[in-house]
Amino acid sequence: MMKNKKSKAKLIILLGVIWVLITLPLPWIVNNSEVSESQFNTILGIIGIMSIPFIVLGVAWTLKPELTT
Repeated sequence: MMKNKKSKAKLIILLGVIWVLITLPLPWIVNNSEVSESQFNTILGIIGIMSIPFIVLGVAWTLKPELTT
């Protein structure tokens, strides 16, 4: 039982990290010399906040797959 919980926790963390990395528009931000450091930090914060609901949905669907039907 404990092994199952650990594997679910690892899966949830992995899915959250993948989601955040996929949603980051880093090529447009990093390669653009017009983006200042404060703008970069603001954009990262906005992306992080916008990712929270999707990460929560992924966690909920991982823990209770019957919610998707």
